[in-house]
Amino acid sequence: MSKQRRRTGTGLTWTKARVKALRASRGISAWQPGPGNVSASSEDSPMLTVPQAAAELDVSKYTLYRWLRDGFITGEQLTPAAPWRIRLDQALRDKLRPQVPHGWLPLDQAAAALGIARQTVLHKVQRGELAAVLVNRGRRQGLRIQVKHDQAGLFDTP
Repeated sequence: MSKQRRRTGTGLTWTKARVKALRASRGISAWQPGPGNVSASSEDSPMLTVPQAAAELDVSKYTLYRWLRDGFITGEQLTPAAPWRIRLDQALRDKLRPQVPHGWLPLDQAAAALGIARQTVLHKVQRGELAAVLVNRGRRQGLRIQVKHDQAGLFDTP
């Protein structure tokens, strides 16, 4: 509650002790993390915190926060300002590759090939209009975008 900047009825900030006292006086049990607390779109893939997912995917937690912000991956929060939870499924694992797939271009080259700005390419990736993977090994690390030769650019009419 303190991350949401809410106050008690008397105007004090919420602390762990105040929340505990309120729960005890009202008979409210404490929240327990578990599979039933987060939406279950695929039961077989676990929901992990950002540090757990970072360790599992062998990337930095700051990289995961950037991917969440950029829309490269999706995560869930129970409430605004709550910790992010990431579903570690096969679709997420498929977005990470050790080598560059044949024909996939870096962001700058993809933008030039499509005749649009880099930010527009990122928006198309975020909306799912363009496929993207992250190469996480070797000298050619970074985002790679699949650009089809018949794909319409900015000034092409469909």
